[in-house]
This record gives sequence, C-alpha cells and structure tokens, in this order.
Amino acid sequence: MLSKISKDSIIHESSQCVSCGLCLPHCPTYRLLKSEADSPRGRIALMNGVVNQRIPLNARFILHMDRCLTCRACEAVCPNNVPYGHLIDKTRALIANQPKSLVATQKAGARSMLERLLLARPVRLDRLRRLFYFIQKSGWLRWLQKLSQLEKNKLFKFVVQLPLVKFPHAASVAGKRASGDRWREIYPAEGERRGEVGLFLGCVARITDVATLNSSIYVLNRLGYTVHVPPDQACCGALYQHGGALKQAASLAQQNKSVFSGLKVKTIISAASGCGVQLLECGVADEHTQIVDISRFLTTAEGWESVEIMSLPQKILVHDPCSLRNVLRDQVYPHKLIARIPGVQVLSLPGNDQCCGAAGTYFIDQQEIASRLLESKLSAAMDSGARYLVTSNIGCAMHIANGLYEKGIDIEVLHPVTLLARQMGLEL
Repeated sequence: MLSKISKDSIIHESSQCVSCGLCLPHCPTYRLLKSEADSPRGRIALMNGVVNQRIPLNARFILHMDRCLTCRACEAVCPNNVPYGHLIDKTRALIANQPKSLVATQKAGARSMLERLLLARPVRLDRLRRLFYFIQKSGWLRWLQKLSQLEKNKLFKFVVQLPLVKFPHAASVAGKRASGDRWREIYPAEGERRGEVGLFLGCVARITDVATLNSSIYVLNRLGYTVHVPPDQACCGALYQHGGALKQAASLAQQNKSVFSGLKVKTIISAASGCGVQLLECGVADEHTQIVDISRFLTTAEGWESVEIMSLPQKILVHDPCSLRNVLRDQVYPHKLIARIPGVQVLSLPGNDQCCGAAGTYFIDQQEIASRLLESKLSAAMDSGARYLVTSNIGCAMHIANGLYEKGIDIEVLHPVTLLARQMGLEL
C-alpha cells in the first residue's frame, strides 16, 4: 500500500485547490467530455475523498484518473500553484497498489513487456534496431497487417507506418559518415570549440527517432560543441512515473544521475520535451548541471555565423507539446529555431494550447479520447497548406504522423532540429 507519508502528501496538496474553476477551459478532457469528474478540480476532489475515505476507491474512480492526459495545462493557469502533476502521479501509485481484481488495467500484453524488457534497459533497443530495420525493408509488416486480427489493432497500425529505421552516425563537414549499431561515446566538435554537452537518448527514440538524435549531434558539432553520449544511460522514467510505478521511476532517475554526473558537463540536452521534464523534475541535474531542451540550447548558442543553411520556401507548422508549453515554458524556441532557415514561413498550429492526445501511451490506452483530441489538429494542418509539421516531443510526433498517414494527408512530421540539419547538409 502507499505509505502514510504519501497519503498525507496527497491530502495536503489536494487541499491547496480552492475550486476556483480557472483550470476548466484549459483541460482537454473537460472541454471534450463536459464532466466535472474529468476536470482538474473534480479529480482533485475525488483524490481527497478517496484518501480521506469519504468515497470508495473503485472502478469509477480509476476511470476518471486514467482519463487524465497529465498535460498539466491546469498548472500553467492555477493561481494557487497546485502541483497537479505530482498529485495525479501519487494517486496512480495508490491505484497501482490495489488488488489486481479491482484494477482492470490495459497495461497487459505488449505494452507491459515493452516496459519490463526494453524501457528499463534501453540499450536493448539498440540491439533490436537492425532486426526491426530488416523487418521494415522486407515488407513483412504490411503483409502481417492484412491478417484479420491485426488489421484494426491500433498499436500495430501505428508500428506499420513508422519511418524506416535510421542508425547512429555523425556527419563531418566533408560529408563522410561513421555508422553502426551503437552510439559513440564522444562526437568531437568541428571548427572553433565552444563547449561540451551531454546528450540524453531516451528509449523509444533509439529505434523510432534516431534521425532527431543524429541531427542534434550534427548541428551541435557544427556549432562547435563536443557531444558526450554515455552508454549506460537509462529510460527517463516518465512512463513509469505517470503510470504509478514511482519506485521504478526513481531507480531510473538515480541511474541517469550517476551516469551523467561522471561526464562533468554543465548541460544535459534532451531532444524530447517529455523526457526533459522528467529528467528535470526527478533530480537528474544538480547545482552544477542544467537540463535544456535542444531547441532552446541551439537558439541561444553561438557559432551560427560559421554555418550555411539552405533556403526552404515552405510553410512550416509548429506544434507545441504540452510538456514544452505547460512545464518547461520553452514553446517559443522551436519557432525561433526554424526561423533560422531562409525562406520559411513559420506558422503556429491552431489549438497549440490544447493537447494532441498522445500523452505517453494515452493514445493506446484511451484511443477514443485521443483520436477526438487529434482530429482538430489534423483538420488545422490540412487547411494550412503546409508541407511540414515540426514538434519537439517524440510521442506527439508519432501520434500526429499516424493520424495524417491514416487520412492520406501529405505533411511530413519531424523534429525542428531534424529539418534544420537537413538544410545544413545532413543526409538522413
């Protein structure tokens, strides 16, 4: 069971909510479902009631907690600074400690195996990269999709449309590439040396978004930064944290803190805003180290006068991930970074203050709500006439790309640093 200290913490933090309702217009599930129990203040009231034993911890309570996207838009507007993110995580930990007969979870099967076998030790994903590449190239995924039991499976449909797997490499000024299955521990700076940084790889990105990691290294090197990639780094732990597995999340945080503290660098760069938030809030950095999103770091970095960026006369839609907007408050930097490309017309995706529905594994666990939230994003993207859509979080990118693919909308979804690296000469 959840400790008395944790329960007392839920009581204390939930009591900070004054039920003013200022959060309601900003909550995606409340706007969609019009249910008080699916609003931040409603959920907080339910949390307080359960911990104080005024209401039962039953399936109905769990449903309302599961429907929360953890977008934390409520925190950004709360006049009393209620730590809603901490509250929902602790409450889900309370739920996770209930008898399995009560907790009808969807974390069984493929997702559970993914968490246990791969996410806890993401280096295993590096070893799977070549196998997955072979399966993609062979066309087996498309063939398997035709099987009746898989044709409508959300997760399988999502996997089928993933872009072709990339491999770790760093490009030099001369255009030569060193490639392989594993990441190098050090990618030396080119030209004038301006500093050293650590790069956090994440877990899912090691297969699905190597292009963004390659691009981050490439641009950093070109600007004069040596990039350290420690081989023993773990998953950031966000999926565990938001799923109530707080001990597992803390263990991963400790491993990452130990690994990166040994580098003696002042900055740890994250290319995924969700990972950046988790690293920041779980204490991976210390008084000598900062966690910085790649777009923010590059926007404020020196050395741009020494690089050439090819023109791209296209409309570029910029999507703001919730983690970047509501927690890091860094949503302006991807816009500024893309604006460095000559000829682009930078457009903010309408509805950027609302969640796209990805939210970690939410798009799998709560498919109906996630699809309804995504619909407005897809309509806005289609109406914009844009050729590209950039977003700074891998979950958002995959969710939006999957939606566009299913509707046959020809808009490429990628990370802002990936588009920038292309225009700087990186061949992906």
